[in-house]
Amino acid sequence: MQSKEKIPELFGSNVFNEAAMQQYVSGSAFQAWKKCLASGTPLSLDVANDIADGMKVWALEHGATHFTHWFQPLTGVTAEKHDSFIHPVGGGRVIMDFSGKELVRGEPDASSFPSGGLRATFEARGYSGWDPTAFAFIKDGSLCIPTVFCSYSGEALDKKTPLLRSIDAVSRQAVRILRLFGDDKTQKIFAEVGPEQEYFLIDKQLCLRREDLRLCGRTLFGARPPKGQELDDHYFGSIRPRVAAYMQELDEELWKLGVLSKTKHNEVAPSQHEMAPIYTDANSANDQNQLTMEIMKRVAERHGLICLLHEKPFAGVNGSGKHNNWSLATDGGDNLFSPGSTPSQNARFLLFLAAFIKGVDEYQELLRCSVAFAGNDHRLGAQEAPPAILSIFLGEELEAIVDSIVNDHDYTDCTRKSLRIGVDVLPAIPQDTTDRNRTSPVAFTGNKFEFRMPGSSQSIAGPVTILNTIMAEELDEFYAQLKDAPDFTAALHKLIRDTFSAHRRIIFNGNGYEEAWIKEAEKRGLANLHNTAEALPTYILPKNIELLTRQGVYSKEEIFSRHEVHIEKYCKVIRIEAATLVDMVQHGILNAASEYEAALCNTIAAKRAATPELTCHVESSLANAIGSLNEQLLEETIGLKTALETVSDDAEPEKLLRYYHDEVEKRTIDVRKTVDKLEVLTASKYWPYPTFCELLFSV
Repeated sequence: MQSKEKIPELFGSNVFNEAAMQQYVSGSAFQAWKKCLASGTPLSLDVANDIADGMKVWALEHGATHFTHWFQPLTGVTAEKHDSFIHPVGGGRVIMDFSGKELVRGEPDASSFPSGGLRATFEARGYSGWDPTAFAFIKDGSLCIPTVFCSYSGEALDKKTPLLRSIDAVSRQAVRILRLFGDDKTQKIFAEVGPEQEYFLIDKQLCLRREDLRLCGRTLFGARPPKGQELDDHYFGSIRPRVAAYMQELDEELWKLGVLSKTKHNEVAPSQHEMAPIYTDANSANDQNQLTMEIMKRVAERHGLICLLHEKPFAGVNGSGKHNNWSLATDGGDNLFSPGSTPSQNARFLLFLAAFIKGVDEYQELLRCSVAFAGNDHRLGAQEAPPAILSIFLGEELEAIVDSIVNDHDYTDCTRKSLRIGVDVLPAIPQDTTDRNRTSPVAFTGNKFEFRMPGSSQSIAGPVTILNTIMAEELDEFYAQLKDAPDFTAALHKLIRDTFSAHRRIIFNGNGYEEAWIKEAEKRGLANLHNTAEALPTYILPKNIELLTRQGVYSKEEIFSRHEVHIEKYCKVIRIEAATLVDMVQHGILNAASEYEAALCNTIAAKRAATPELTCHVESSLANAIGSLNEQLLEETIGLKTALETVSDDAEPEKLLRYYHDEVEKRTIDVRKTVDKLEVLTASKYWPYPTFCELLFSV
């Protein structure tokens, strides 16, 4: 472990950050880059060449030999194509060279990346373009340049491009609102995010013996262990030495890459842990979280471990999420979701709060779609995760303020002082002091919203893009209503009151796990999209298309392409899981159970040959039960295999979506239930795969 004195020196040592740029590029190029960040002014080729030359010198000094445009295609991972710095100069000699043209644009093959029909499969050309708002970094001897990724005709083929568009959209609309409040200083608004990353650490050798963990990232069967998380003794408990060593190295690797890794602790389930970074801007947070997931897996292997990022690696055991703490801040550092101490500050806070509440209510389905994928279906709605129904937790004090505004009555604050919230005065609003609500999908936590629905393995780009976009839309609408108001204060208060009144249905402070809330949500008219198959069709609702195109975040073609990509990925994941389960049953479980059944029968025969009067009840009961279950398993496995073989790949995407959910996934669950029963009955020496007990308590 680095000494604490050296940590500041270690932090960002592999990042071409602002300090490095000041040292390695000219003053004029540095100022041009700063102007680009502040106002979006394009960089000239001369400036790009200057920055590229400085970036090359810095990278070479830090041991890099190659460079790559590092981008985020519509897959679950990042993409890289590495080129060396070498350039021939004749006579069999080379120099190390890197130009502005190479920095600004790359041309990776795009034919194998998902496009959702935006391009034919034989069309190979795609472009990557430098994102100057994100810092380059060194990884594995290569200079990694964060880039966007688009098709030959310009459509976005990545997750970063829409995110950047949404950041610009919410900044633009928020600045306009601030102008109405007399703020002429703020030039830019930053969406800020702090993603809490949950994960499991499992012994590598045990993982390698499970085909499902290797291919699917989760177990496809397994009986619950005698002890799980019931005693809550793992949560925040002392960190075991092997895990502590892993976390120590993880911190160092992340710090080198400028990732603000701050908090580490044991999570609820055995072998489950969490890393939480310090809050930062959404673009950086997204890039850094992608890096974090990669580094987590890499460091784990060096410790003889496997890092599982799947949302539900073990059925019946606490799953993993990625709570996104989201807010908006000015370029001066003011958090727009922080209650203030003056009437003006509080009016601004209430307006932004109203916009968020209205946006979540109006675009429930779209926000639900942003977290809809196969892995998250196993988590959302379970007892350790928020329900699939969108709602907002405000806390008792803030909800009381909302109630006082809607019903025009006095608000009594935590000091029992009665305050009037009206047109003439808005008193100081305290940060909420009530308890948190872990069952809420969207919880206000004092100065930010914790969006708790994203899954542990997914990119935060999608959910954050939607949060930014719906916020931009509502602020845009609010601006149109307020800009020409003859009495701004009166119009503002009416808007806030009317908005709270119209959208109170989305506010819920109670227990989201209770069945009563499901019924109550239905009465309120809230969407309850239980799974991905129900959620994804709503992605292309007319109102969602209008929203995304109006704010310039997606074109209509890009929306439909992503709709198709999400469906395709869901179907592929379900297919891979089902095929893997069939393989494990056919090659391992059926034979193991039959072998144990045969051994039991041989034992019965031997006992009765020696002592005919013996009943052999235990062996007979076990043999009969295993034989019956094995026959049932064979029948169910054949049914699952047939379902996989008879699927029509030419069917419409939404029909395929329903088929894989209703037929393939259902049959997979049936097979799993039977396998779990067999595991409980089969002697350990015959069972071919490591059990949950071995996996969860191996580290």
